[in-house]
Amino acid sequence: MTDWNWILSNKTSRRVVLEFVSGQLSGRGLYSYFVNTKLGGQVRNLLRVHGVEGSRRLARKALSRRVMNVVS
Repeated sequence: MTDWNWILSNKTSRRVVLEFVSGQLSGRGLYSYFVNTKLGGQVRNLLRVHGVEGSRRLARKALSRRVMNVVS
């Protein structure tokens, strides 16, 4: 299970996830940002299990539940 509170815990990672959700960043770009961090494994697993489109959907859902500006 993905710990979205941990992934969205700082401003920079929130910006990267917003770019991913809006389509400005690919799945590889998302993983590249988190590689060699404590969150790298969670992001890699998210992409492997759900694919890029499923991961975008889940990220959009996580952001919307945290009342952040999300592009539909």
